[in-house]
Amino acid sequence: MRLCAINEKQLSMLFASITLTDPPATTGLGLPLPCTPAATTELLLSPPSTCDAPPTPLPTFNSPPINDLSTVLSALRKLREAITASGRKDAFARRAYIFGIHAAVLCKDWTSYLPALTHLLTVLHPSSPLPPPDLKEYVGLLVLDQACRQNDLPLAHETRLKYGYKDRRVETVLKALVQDNWVAFWKMKKAVDGYQRSVLEFAEQGVRVHALKCLGRGYLSATKGFVERSADRKWAELTKDGVGWELVDENKVIIKKPRMK
Repeated sequence: MRLCAINEKQLSMLFASITLTDPPATTGLGLPLPCTPAATTELLLSPPSTCDAPPTPLPTFNSPPINDLSTVLSALRKLREAITASGRKDAFARRAYIFGIHAAVLCKDWTSYLPALTHLLTVLHPSSPLPPPDLKEYVGLLVLDQACRQNDLPLAHETRLKYGYKDRRVETVLKALVQDNWVAFWKMKKAVDGYQRSVLEFAEQGVRVHALKCLGRGYLSATKGFVERSADRKWAELTKDGVGWELVDENKVIIKKPRMK
């Protein structure tokens, strides 16, 4: 629960530093100060402060072992189960589910992410409405999940219409997937926030393969930079993925050779 005591910005940085190798011995999660359960709950579930006091410096922390993150995610699942069993649908329940969704997305724990997101929108929101900015954020995540991870574009559009959702970036992603427009998809991947980008990663490989197939059908050769931009991947990574095109003169890619008559 000590991990829950840090603010959202630090949480994102901490989850981004996940390592699969065991780090040097540290105490707990490598956080500088202990935190009591009461303080943890207050910091996790209380709304952000709006006072004009100067911000305090962010404490330093080390990358936590992967086992500690698994423990946190498991604890958050148990918390959601307890909230569901008790029938709570108040601000406490909303805050706990929101925190769990963010943690699950950053850790790519999709088995926890989708049930929590669905419960937030279909059970908690009707009884304890989310503020419009929060509702827009989580409906956007659900729409992207349905389009990119579940590969169900009709369902994504149905959800968008159900909630009256409007967001230029997300709508551009949907159009790009329908039209196989890899240029727009890569552009929007850089424009969306980190949570949405994590969901977009599920559609990356399909978009990349389609882009490479189009290059293979339409070009005999191309510059290395053009190929890398089209696939949103460096040449070395493409060759590791099995792209068999030939690189000559350090900057020219031979896609296919003309047939000799």
